[in-house]
Parts: sequence; structure tokens; C-alpha cells
Amino acid sequence: MGSKEDLSTDMAFLTKDLRGQWMQNEPMSRHTTWRIGGPADLFVDPADESDLAGLVRRCREAGVPWLVVGIGSNLLVSDNGIRGVVIHLGRPFADKRVDDCRLTAGAGCTLPALARFAAQAALQGLEFASGIPASLGGAVAMNAGAHSGSMQDVVGWVDVMDEDGAIRRYEREEMDFSYRHSRLQGEKAIVIRAGMELCRGDRESILRLMEEKLARRKKTQPLDWPNAGSVFLNPPGDLSAGRLIETAGLKGFTIGGAQVSEKHANFIVNRGGATAADVLALIEAVRNRVKATCGIELRSEVRVIGDAGGQVDGWRTEDSNQGG
Repeated sequence: MGSKEDLSTDMAFLTKDLRGQWMQNEPMSRHTTWRIGGPADLFVDPADESDLAGLVRRCREAGVPWLVVGIGSNLLVSDNGIRGVVIHLGRPFADKRVDDCRLTAGAGCTLPALARFAAQAALQGLEFASGIPASLGGAVAMNAGAHSGSMQDVVGWVDVMDEDGAIRRYEREEMDFSYRHSRLQGEKAIVIRAGMELCRGDRESILRLMEEKLARRKKTQPLDWPNAGSVFLNPPGDLSAGRLIETAGLKGFTIGGAQVSEKHANFIVNRGGATAADVLALIEAVRNRVKATCGIELRSEVRVIGDAGGQVDGWRTEDSNQGG
């Protein structure tokens, strides 16, 4: 599927035997927390694991590119949209259960819901995730974290599906976890479920700690505006990307409808009508100013995907196939 014109040729084959819902030319602005993004050629909600396996096999046979999204956080989609198939792992992939101190959950679970589920079961270890707007699949792939905790601290194993529809399991030591990184960012694989090793604790104490973290998040982050979470990785050492951006005098700096948050400088918010081109231009402006004023080059942690269409300089598609 090299162009939108090719879609009609592949459509019947790709959707053959699909039991889940699918939509053509679905605006990705409906499926990203930034509320930005042009249409995906084909947007699919598989009915279950078997439905998903059949779809990825047909994509491989037809040579059609695909990627997976959860709730669309940490994701910037081109204004021209996405050529190929976008796979959304929703409710059918959101099962969860507790066995002693192990929490097993599907990739479609959201981290806040999962953290609260663990707390209600008097399991501690996921408190850091209570305010992270991500699906479990994307969080594992990107090793999401907050408040000095991250997924690598709790993940015991991960089941992934390859492009042949086969399932294999990676143990924690095989995941190559590091700061905001895992081996899955360089593989054509879909997180299906993960097993997390937690500890017994006091339910009320866990819930109270989670409420404190959420209150802090509401106080310090621009939750009233569409955003994708932190935009830049913290540089090595005891450095904060947000403080560097603020030092560079960029709080409130705006390009088009995109603005460096006045509340937290490491957030870019959509103040209304922002385009992907606005956000990319703002990211580049911030990087240049921080480099000029602080001598430090910031790296973006936003996953940028889609069809550049010759419109945006420096457009890139990240290696990871699974977004938050």
C-alpha cells in the first residue's frame, strides 16, 4: 500500500474474515491525546487475539505497513495521515487478573486503571503509573515511567505477537530495558500481555499514595489542554528538560496552535487547531534555543509517525510499532 490509490486493491483482502470493527480514512485526531493527525487508510479494532493474528498475516502477505496504538499518548501523527493499517488494541485486550503477587494484564489496559486495580488488590509497585496516560502495551514498549519508577521495575515477562501472528514470551532480562527504551522499539512485534511482579501492601496506604501523586500531577501539569505528556527526555545527570526549557525563556512560546505550556515547560499543548507541523516546528525551536542558551541538546521522546508528503522537513517514523 504505497499510496491511497492502492487501498481499494488491498481493502477486500485486508478486511477478509475480520470480526472486529474497521474504518477507512479514520481521522487520527480522534485517537491521539494531542487531538492531532490526518486520516489512517484503515483503522482496525480486532475482536480478539485470533482476529489480530489474521490481520497482521494478511498485511505481511500484501506488503502493507501496520502499526499499533493504544490511547494515542506520546504520539504525533502527520497532518497527511498514515498510509497503511493502524491497529487499535481496545477492550478485547484489556483483561487482567491477580495470582498471589503477580498481576497479568492485556496490552489494551490503561496504566491508571491498572494501578488502581492493583491497589484495590492490596498490591504495591504500580503507584508510579497511576497518572501516566498510556496503555500497557505502549508503556512496556517505551519503558514508561514517572516518580522514580518505570515499567522495568515491575515487568516479569511480556508476550508479543510477530508479523506471522505467532506469540512468543520475553522474560524481563531479555527485554533490554533502559531509560525510556526496550528491545521492542526495534522489532516488528505487538505487545499482547504482560506479567508484573508486585508486593503485598496495605490497600489504604497504597491508595493514599496514589492520590497524592495524582494531586501533584494535577497541580504541576497542563491537564486542561490536549497534550502528549513529556516531550523531551531528561538529559543524563541530575538535569531536568523542563527546567532547561524554562531557563531558555520558552514557557508560553507558541507556533500556530501549539504552545510550550506555561505550567510545565516540558509539555507542548494544543491550544486549539494545532497541526503536527506546528508541533514539530515548536520542538525544533525549543531544541535550538536550549542548545544555544544551555549548551545541551535535548532529545524528543515523542513518537512521530505518518506520511510527510513532502510537507514537513525532518519528518521521521520511529522504529517502535506500538504507541501508548
